[in-house]
Amino acid sequence: MNIACTMAPGRGDTDQLLFSVAQKLRDQGYRVCGTVQVNTEREKTGPCDMDVKVMPDGPMLRISQNLGSGARGCRLDAHSLETAVGLVDAALAKGADCLIINKFGKQEAEGHGFRDVIAQALSLGIPVLVGMNQLNRAAFEAFAEGLSVELEPKHHVLTDWLQRNMDDALCAA
Repeated sequence: MNIACTMAPGRGDTDQLLFSVAQKLRDQGYRVCGTVQVNTEREKTGPCDMDVKVMPDGPMLRISQNLGSGARGCRLDAHSLETAVGLVDAALAKGADCLIINKFGKQEAEGHGFRDVIAQALSLGIPVLVGMNQLNRAAFEAFAEGLSVELEPKHHVLTDWLQRNMDDALCAA
């Protein structure tokens, strides 16, 4: 099973890293499928807005809700996330060389979100790279059944792993 995760130390660093990796692979002609997250800071009005770009050519979707400056609950817009999941599933069905998912988050930890799309890609022999946070690490490890590899959050490490696994998948086909 070709599944890897990465976790950069700074807030938003994993998002920026995965976005850059996806862009480089697309520029090299690989069919990249999945989502990358783009955060937009808001001045004095609370936490950032979270958007995901659906790859390869899908829309940018806002996956966060503005709950107000005093709110402490989860800001995820589950409906928007599921819309992204459906779009990625449709793109995957058209063919992909790799799948990049911005984060194995709370929805995936609870059995929803991108879990089925990730499993589908793996069943097709498509390498999967997932962003990780410490909060959902145990759920991800249980999902991957000990078969994942954690990669150092460096552009060349992620790109090399994906290229090597995509090339291996092409040779096996």
